[in-house]
Amino acid sequence: MSRIQNTFSRLQAEGRKALIPYVTAGDPNPAATLGLMHALVEGGADIIELGVPFSDPMADGPVIQRAAERALKFGTSLRQVIAMVAEFRKTNADTPVVLMGYANPLEAMGYETFGEAALAAGVDGVLTVDLPPEEAVERVAVLKRFGIAPIFLLAPTTPVSRMQAVAKLAEGYVYYVSLKGVTGAANLDVASVAAKLAELRAHISLPIGVGFGIRDAESARAVAAVADAVVIGSRIVQEVEQGEEGLNARVQGFLAGIRSALDAA
Repeated sequence: MSRIQNTFSRLQAEGRKALIPYVTAGDPNPAATLGLMHALVEGGADIIELGVPFSDPMADGPVIQRAAERALKFGTSLRQVIAMVAEFRKTNADTPVVLMGYANPLEAMGYETFGEAALAAGVDGVLTVDLPPEEAVERVAVLKRFGIAPIFLLAPTTPVSRMQAVAKLAEGYVYYVSLKGVTGAANLDVASVAAKLAELRAHISLPIGVGFGIRDAESARAVAAVADAVVIGSRIVQEVEQGEEGLNARVQGFLAGIRSALDAA
């Protein structure tokens, strides 16, 4: 059983929901990422989504766009992100790490090369924002051969045919985008999310995480009532934007508040 599967099985047995924070690798600088990842775990992260910076982050709002720009100024590459995971694994063998980003860096590196390096480093999954299931079959087969879970995005506009296609390919969990728009938007409608998740679960048996628009304990608790996992990205990246001084403590403290709210619910 994979680290991701173990995590969701354990949480289900405990009656708890998964907390999945996102940060962009290399932001505010490459040296800061490792400490930030450990701070997320100390704050209560169950799974870490580690963003691979890309020059055209089409699904991301301005907060994460700026994070990618800061990381790219240091030349942060996919190979460096994989190396960060390998360094993280030296002291944390249990927390799943999912790389989140876009197809171009993977295509440039090659899926065979990536799969081999990611497996050796301890990467657990990959979420490629702009890789639809219809174009992913061969690529997913390579990832699965190396034990890397392919994770897909689903949206309010996703038709049943695509839900079924994702159900055939996905492993680990699926990520439901809670609104029409980019990361960091604030118009979260939990009733609509609940209705869509009921539809998704008719076709998908994997755990479903919900992200986009979750910014505080109240919105996280509301989403956790209907989802298997809560994903928070832009709000954490805003803490990174405030500067390096006290960064890890700020991020850990913020996430601990979310974790407490989820557990109390």
